[in-house]
Amino acid sequence: MAPVVNCNVANCSFWAEGNKCGADEILVEIDGNSHNNDFDLEVSEDLTAQSHIEYADKSEETCCQTFKPKK
Repeated sequence: MAPVVNCNVANCSFWAEGNKCGADEILVEIDGNSHNNDFDLEVSEDLTAQSHIEYADKSEETCCQTFKPKK
């Protein structure tokens, strides 16, 4: 069973219904803009991708190097 990856970048060409990533493969990098260095942090259910939607112009603005904007 493939993992389910939530995504809140709504203008990504791989963004699917229910805030799911529909890409066959993804590459996730550490967010260089993050001020939280606690990499053991677990995000609560109410703070996941289901709670907000964002937009990006390029992959460097996301944690996902696979990001490709919708045309």
